Amino acid sequence: MIGILFAIFAGIMLGFYAMPEKFVKNFNFENTWGFCFLFMLWIVPCIIGFSLVNNFTQVLADVGTPILLKMLIPSFLWGIGMLMWGKAINHIGLSLGFSIFIGTIVFVGSVLPFFIHGLPATNILITILLGILVILVGIIMNGRAGILREGHQSAQQSGASSMAVGIVIAVVGGLLCTGFNVANEFGKDAIAAAVAQNGNESWLTSVASMFIVYVSGGLFVIPYFIYQISRKNLWGSFNVVGVGKNISLTALMAVLNFTASILFAYAAFVLGNKGGTIGYAIFNTMSVVVAVVGGIITKEWLTAPAKAKSSLYIGLAA
Repeated sequence: MIGILFAIFAGIMLGFYAMPEKFVKNFNFENTWGFCFLFMLWIVPCIIGFSLVNNFTQVLADVGTPILLKMLIPSFLWGIGMLMWGKAINHIGLSLGFSIFIGTIVFVGSVLPFFIHGLPATNILITILLGILVILVGIIMNGRAGILREGHQSAQQSGASSMAVGIVIAVVGGLLCTGFNVANEFGKDAIAAAVAQNGNESWLTSVASMFIVYVSGGLFVIPYFIYQISRKNLWGSFNVVGVGKNISLTALMAVLNFTASILFAYAAFVLGNKGGTIGYAIFNTMSVVVAVVGGIITKEWLTAPAKAKSSLYIGLAA
């Protein structure tokens, strides 16, 4: 039960992590998210990892190169997938892009651990798959609500070609982002042993796991943003009024995101072989629910048509 609760808390925190962006002023997209990803993928994990885990360098060495490589590759792909999500939104809009992206992550990412740990008993497998199906129905209904709200005009503007490209990008990005869960499943047992061997509490396994995942994901994301900022000559855009506040807000986003992932990793650790399926599905679903509820609270749906609101409420109920 405690594993499920931690997965819920993690999802809630993940749903809130981007909210500080609303208060960032005078930064371009690349400036805001470049700073955020730098903090999120490298700076915050390093500070937390080396501050909390005793003999952290030795812990990483004890995990061993084979396990680290098994985690590095899917984590690197996760980094690519995160960027593809943003590209998909440019083609098909936030609602449809978010729904396809998260739907792919929940379905594929929750099933992949079966190939790592093997299938559970038939009755447990059926229960898990039915739960995932219900979650997918909710995500689909939320996506439908978003499409109805955006209206026919925006769909016409995107064009059939752009829509098809956006859907493909969202699906591929979602598939790549399942590398987050795969990496965690590959490494958690070896990391748990290394953490305990160096005199650490068991919960610090989640810190060490997410350090490896995030730093590996940053190997693609950080150079990408450096390239984009250089290509668009945006380095001077960091020198704006309120830069200190902007940096603080992006750092807060990073802390919320990394902490959410630590909570999920602990939930997956506590849940054992079911952590990568049940815990992962709950984690991502709660982030969607929080994002949707946040939209309702901020009156984003106030002028939406009745059909859109009905679809939204059905999705939340699911």
